[in-house]
Amino acid sequence: MSLKQITDDLITDLAGLTFGPPVTHVYNPLIYARTAWDAYCEKYGQGRREVLMIGMNPGPWGMSQCGVPFGEVGHVRDWMGIDAPIGKPPVEHPKRPVQGFDCTRSEVSGARLWGWAKDTFGAPEAFFERFFVANYCPLVFMEDSGRNRVPEKLPKAERTPMFAACDRALRRTIEHFAPRYVIGVGKFAEKKARQIADDLDVIIGSVPHPSPASPLANQGWAPLMDAALADLGVR
Repeated sequence: MSLKQITDDLITDLAGLTFGPPVTHVYNPLIYARTAWDAYCEKYGQGRREVLMIGMNPGPWGMSQCGVPFGEVGHVRDWMGIDAPIGKPPVEHPKRPVQGFDCTRSEVSGARLWGWAKDTFGAPEAFFERFFVANYCPLVFMEDSGRNRVPEKLPKAERTPMFAACDRALRRTIEHFAPRYVIGVGKFAEKKARQIADDLDVIIGSVPHPSPASPLANQGWAPLMDAALADLGVR
């Protein structure tokens, strides 16, 4: 199944879901930033990959802005060479405006992940020859204050159908890339990969999340990333 079809089906599966307080705003960049997501998939997501890396869901200054997972705008535009018109979610949070490639705020997790990829591999083609990066869930959940709410903290009645849709999409994405390794960026994504793909001939593990909320990552994330990949057998 193509990434385009996987995306179309995921959008349809999520379209009818509703989310209540404390969530007040939900963004789906697969819809309003679809042009950039498609460009990312078409440019870097064709054929098999050795390593499929999975994040949890978009951040407000990353994929929310430019449609690419961990999408720190500068790296997406200047390193990956992706620049596309970005729309708006139906209801925009005043503290989390979508400015697309005009966003001047750096997404720390994305700057660390893509900065590591650039420093390690040089050209994006060299990285994406072996790796692809996707998110488990494409939705961004925000409370009235603007604070993010992670998917696993949603009420069970809301997260169960959402997880079912995201599980299907992740399973299809793994089958699309037929990777040797499925690696969660953080433990949540690893847990989901194990639930979904434990019957497949893949090595499943995780690397530390590059979030600024992680004291270890703040001390230097790139060496942690290198060590975790080495432990998994990725050279």
